Amino acid sequence: METLIVHPNNKEQLTALKAFMKAFKISFEEKKTSYDPEFVAMINQGDEDLKAGKGIKVDVENLWK
Repeated sequence: METLIVHPNNKEQLTALKAFMKAFKISFEEKKTSYDPEFVAMINQGDEDLKAGKGIKVDVENLWK
């Protein structure tokens, strides 16, 4: 048998998927992620912005002024 890994985009999709699997008696496991997906998306966007040249470089000496 195959294993599927799904990535719902929001709580509504997650709830619908769980209901579907329960209705069809499909066993599934739940694993909690340690980070909020919105936070992860924000960090990834920041990384992309830096790669695209968006951002400010601050020298260590200027941090305390």
